[in-house]
Amino acid sequence: MAAEFSAAVDVGLRLCKRIYYGKDAAAPVVSVPPRTAEMSPEAESYLPAALMVYAEVNDPAVVENPDVPSYQPYVHGRCETPALIPLHMHGVSVEVDCCLDTAFVTVGGAWRVHCVSASRSCYCRIAVPIGEQGSVLGVEIETPSKSYSTQLISLQETADAAKVESSKDGFLIKGQIYTLKIPKVSGGTMLTVKVSWSQKLLYQDGQFRLNVPFTFPSYVNPVSKNLVKNEKISVNVNSVAGTEFSFRSTSHPLKRIGEEDTKIGFRCEREVPMWSVNDFSFSYNVCSSEIVGGLLLQSPSTNDFDRREMFCCYLYPGKKSISTKVFRKEVVYIVDVSASMQGSQLEKVKTAILASLLNLNPTDTFNVIAFNEKTSLFSSSNLVPANKETIKEASEWIELNFIAKGGTNISAPLNQAIKMFSKTGDLLPVIFLITDGSVEDEKGICDSMRTQLVKGGLTSPRICTFGIGLYCNHYFLQMLAQIGRGYYDAAFDIGSINSRLERLISNASSVIVADITVDALKNLDSLEIFPFNIADLLSGCPLFITGRFRGDFPKNVEVNGTLAANSSNFVMKMKVQNAKDIPLDKIFARRQINALTTNAWFSGSKELEEKATKLSLLTGVPSEYTTIILVETIKNKSLSNRKTLQEKTVKEQKNMIYMRRLGIGYGNTEATVENRAPANAEPKLYESTEIIFKAASNLCGRLVDCCCCMCFIQFCNRLNDQCAIALTQLGVASIV
Repeated sequence: MAAEFSAAVDVGLRLCKRIYYGKDAAAPVVSVPPRTAEMSPEAESYLPAALMVYAEVNDPAVVENPDVPSYQPYVHGRCETPALIPLHMHGVSVEVDCCLDTAFVTVGGAWRVHCVSASRSCYCRIAVPIGEQGSVLGVEIETPSKSYSTQLISLQETADAAKVESSKDGFLIKGQIYTLKIPKVSGGTMLTVKVSWSQKLLYQDGQFRLNVPFTFPSYVNPVSKNLVKNEKISVNVNSVAGTEFSFRSTSHPLKRIGEEDTKIGFRCEREVPMWSVNDFSFSYNVCSSEIVGGLLLQSPSTNDFDRREMFCCYLYPGKKSISTKVFRKEVVYIVDVSASMQGSQLEKVKTAILASLLNLNPTDTFNVIAFNEKTSLFSSSNLVPANKETIKEASEWIELNFIAKGGTNISAPLNQAIKMFSKTGDLLPVIFLITDGSVEDEKGICDSMRTQLVKGGLTSPRICTFGIGLYCNHYFLQMLAQIGRGYYDAAFDIGSINSRLERLISNASSVIVADITVDALKNLDSLEIFPFNIADLLSGCPLFITGRFRGDFPKNVEVNGTLAANSSNFVMKMKVQNAKDIPLDKIFARRQINALTTNAWFSGSKELEEKATKLSLLTGVPSEYTTIILVETIKNKSLSNRKTLQEKTVKEQKNMIYMRRLGIGYGNTEATVENRAPANAEPKLYESTEIIFKAASNLCGRLVDCCCCMCFIQFCNRLNDQCAIALTQLGVASIV
């Protein structure tokens, strides 16, 4: 998908050379690297690093300046797949609201279809990279004659389930770039686009850091010398009562404009010579050297389906003091080396594991298990000390044994790992499971782990899971992590495996407070906690315990646990406060929807599915049970029966365009058995049916709409691309 997108932009930029901007226009900057045999579209990557809008062009003849026609010679032929021409941007703004560990981001701007003749039209594709663990919340587009906006609908309530399943547009590239297109837009039209999403704030050393994709290539700068470029950035931070706030750094010049209670605002509005060439970053401190925390309460909103009260208990690990002392560990790395892991993804996993071994303390112990349909252990005598000699031996063993081949059996290595731990209480046992596959007995594995870990306590292994691609069942991995009071992460983009896996292992290896409990929770009614098992507090990230309840919290609550420092007791008294101007339901929507979906998958509960659906519709966060539709509003202006031309009646006609489902699904055991590479699970930018039909039309010189040809095209769509193209050419030849 990424290579296909980059190749389409590459062709689009080359087509831009046809455009004549006039004598007084500034020379456009279009950086198109020379193509060589060794270079691939992926290497030249033209993937967007900020909100972008493209003209989707099939016919090169339409590429023209809508204001200054150059009357170029007619171009014969059509693009085999549509080219993507980046539109010129005429304004941009960013609005960010930060609270706890979540940021709500809205990026908007104006783009002009500068590359299509005024008498012609084209589709326009919008693409926006969303931030860390982001969720798309809404897209709004305005043109002079039409407007578009996204909405979430329930899959159970839609009468057009077939349209949802057959929809081809509205998907994620590399798991992080959301893209959709709008129908015909005339050349010269100005579009305004606004995209909203939520994303996680990264945390390190008591500091939250926001990074918003905001890097624009030079070729989106308009060529007009007189055009004023305005850039607007607005940031609001709610530091939450009980935490300290201090500004740290920013990539763009921000001015502090006000402070009210725990809210602080920053603004930047300026004229710029060219659009931003750096992502927008912003960081601030929220705590002191000690562990800090609090408990927030909030009543449900008037349109909330769940009438129970909401709570959020948060713990920030602090920067120094006891937070630097972590538990000694027993670590077992369980790594999938089935045939589907071959190539760069296994190399990236290997790099992350080797880096983790070097970060172990000499007092830690470890082992490594490589598995496919069989298991292979680094040490047959259970765990070994993490000294220089054993780490060197393990590194050599990994180089020899991390070879991708065979099938996938997750149960056997997990059971082997559980039996390795000493269960003495001196060391905290931790398992890291890394896989790209899905297996038939996943619910049985969860049942087995729950039975073996039922006692809890320090001697109970923590299970941390890491999923690669869309073929593995991420809800199974999340359930394992919940059962094991561990942490879960995933890489839907092969290129992010190394960084994300290293971060997961580093954070999960730095437990500073274990076995955490909140005393007041046991006295509440109808209590529902997310996640259902409270994880440990890590030195590298804050801990949030959220949920719903009936009853009354006391004015103060007590949080207890076990400190890594001498295994002494941890006690913190927290003041219970009402959450003022903090949308707890939206901040924790994604993790609560994931938790409900995970539990629904495991238990088969329709009630939990319904809860997840309602929460998704309430907060606008996509789920497995909802899908996005694009509502097109056509503005038809007609004269009324009155004599004055000023009095007009505006009639609106609404159409619905169905988008792809953004859920990650429940894995694909068939693909795992067949050892398909995770990259094969990505949707295609252009489906083969569309390409085949266009190829047939070009060769015939006319539209082919006979029944037999349409059946032939449907048949070809079931085949792989190369075979489909070959058969199409044969079929068209026979028709001619």
